[in-house]
Amino acid sequence: MQDPSDQTCLSQTQQHALRLISESQEGQRVLPHATAIRKANRSLVSSLPSEGHGIKRTTEHVLEDLAPALNHQSLSPSYYGFVTGGVTPAARVAEEIVSAYDQNVVVHLPETTIATTVEDHALTLLLQLFHFSVKAWPGRTFTTGATSSNVMGLACGREHIINAAIQKRRKHSASQTTQTVGELGLIAACREANISDIQILTTLPHSSLKKASSIVGLGRSCFHRVSRSKDGLEFDLDMLEEQLKRPHSASIVVISCAEVNTGFFATHSYGDVDALRALCDKYDAWLHVDAAFGLFARVLESSKEFGYVHGGAEGLELADSIAGDAHKLLNVPYDCGFFFCRHAGFTQKVFQNVNAAYLNAQSPGLDLVESPLNVGIENSRRFRALPVYATLVSYGRRGYQNILQRQIWFARRVAWYFSQHEDFELLPQTLSDRASIDRMTYIIVLFRAKDEALNHTLVKRINDSSQIYVTGTSWNEVPACRIAAANWQVDPERDSANVESVMERVLQDWRHANL
Repeated sequence: MQDPSDQTCLSQTQQHALRLISESQEGQRVLPHATAIRKANRSLVSSLPSEGHGIKRTTEHVLEDLAPALNHQSLSPSYYGFVTGGVTPAARVAEEIVSAYDQNVVVHLPETTIATTVEDHALTLLLQLFHFSVKAWPGRTFTTGATSSNVMGLACGREHIINAAIQKRRKHSASQTTQTVGELGLIAACREANISDIQILTTLPHSSLKKASSIVGLGRSCFHRVSRSKDGLEFDLDMLEEQLKRPHSASIVVISCAEVNTGFFATHSYGDVDALRALCDKYDAWLHVDAAFGLFARVLESSKEFGYVHGGAEGLELADSIAGDAHKLLNVPYDCGFFFCRHAGFTQKVFQNVNAAYLNAQSPGLDLVESPLNVGIENSRRFRALPVYATLVSYGRRGYQNILQRQIWFARRVAWYFSQHEDFELLPQTLSDRASIDRMTYIIVLFRAKDEALNHTLVKRINDSSQIYVTGTSWNEVPACRIAAANWQVDPERDSANVESVMERVLQDWRHANL
């Protein structure tokens, strides 16, 4: 039964959240004080109470002990770690409804709830945002993030390439099997297809792609790099074709659409992707795109200012599947990713729930919306679609163009600052002048200190300021820092000035300590 204090505690928590949001741009710390984290750790309940502490005391514990120890990764435009987006006001409004109604969006029952219909509309709007034909991408769903979407892409790709080999072999044998990988299992299907090796051919894959490969049973060692240079992103088409020709092998080709350290793209035009498509068709390979944040380049106009970046996402309509994140540049709450597939049959073959009549209710009339549990991984799903729907309806195409343009302008201003500074080096070296910076920089800035001793402590020194937050990485086996602009609140002039101020204080403190 509800208690009157339930409503009081809920109201108290909502007021706390509203106050936090209103203060998010008023010079607030990006990271919590160390004392707040220590206090929170000491306050954690380590033994389950017999009677419970009650909602009033627990609310006080959450708001007074735990909340101050959380960082402002979504709230602050100065959090530049991990390509972490914020939450637009429209998405935040919708998220309140998501929690209040707590829908489990798995079975399409349009006469009992509009949830699955909203999800289908949200996915339609998302496809339109990226200038994709809705009819061309019938396999579509929301996921927990790009990692899950990559799992789906590799699983569908695995289904296609092995089944294609089975069909080809069937023409030359008496076998009449119509079973698929989803039915037979990977080992039996490979035996039926006379396949001894499955390979993923790409240039510079993100670690989550290798994780996805492990999950679907292909393994991390199945990756083969087919790039023009050792650390290059661009495909070597001759090398790719040599790999595709290998006997008794089946292949998935993956495009890295915006590499995580630089934001650079593996392809630069429709023609680049078309060449990959032709080779995939020739050798029955699957073409998947890992586009966690790179896909959003399609939101931009192909102008002189943004033409190079826009070119990195051209031609992706030729792919078989695409993985992306909504909780990055779309700025909706964690966790939310999306998956698009041009072949609805493969999503159903891999992910359909079978022999469960209660989970396979039929929609009335001509309603063609698929039940999400039959086209995705999860059988229990949060109503992730509602914040996506609300934010797209609220801000539209122009709104998202404006957000992304501001993020790019900020990144280019910061990149120019590092390129001109005597104590820092902008990476990679291909960004050698103002023209290349203003042409190639997307939303990521990679840099390091020229002094080796400072460089090894640079990330910590920057983050200790608590005014901005960056992530550490490595480039050419040397430590480097990465700034990723992903929050909808980014102001190019204000925020670049803030970055410069922090960097100058870091230098000043380091010089003072080394006098």
